[in-house]
Amino acid sequence: MPSSEPGRPVRADARRNREKLVEVARDAFATDGAVALETIAREAGVGIGTLYRHFPTREALVEAVYAAELDDVTASAPALLAQHPPAEALRAWMDRYAAFFATKRGMADTLRVSLGTGRIVTAETRGRIVAAIGAILEAGAKAGTLRADADPEDVTLVLLGVFLSAGPEPERIGRLLDLVADAVRP
Repeated sequence: MPSSEPGRPVRADARRNREKLVEVARDAFATDGAVALETIAREAGVGIGTLYRHFPTREALVEAVYAAELDDVTASAPALLAQHPPAEALRAWMDRYAAFFATKRGMADTLRVSLGTGRIVTAETRGRIVAAIGAILEAGAKAGTLRADADPEDVTLVLLGVFLSAGPEPERIGRLLDLVADAVRP
């Protein structure tokens, strides 16, 4: 995050405020993409001026939430592999990816603007998601618990199909993700 003066570090309280705004916005956008920025600022415990200092437009806040969510979902793959056997890590990661997708659903209209201007690059997002799935599939293939011929790009497309077709129905999404997890077992 840029500071007000180049080369000058960001104050700790400013960094905390920005992180809190992104956290609150994540939750808000996952349930209501049209939530007012004033509501986000109030729930984060800051004034609207503080929100606008960090995020001069709604699009800037949405892009920050999107970037933070993408970082979290892709970083969760190695963390889950460290905690669980590969097949369990894959299923847990699918749940995390579903949460990422749900957050994007609430920000869809604003994200279209960012995608149209090139500030968010779909190919970069897809590449990072495919790499995360690929790491889990590779670990599972080595352990003999996941199919060695499962292509991470194919699994990504199947997951996107699940999220797009199931809509915001958590129970259905869970059942479909269980089927996908079963499909990549040997």
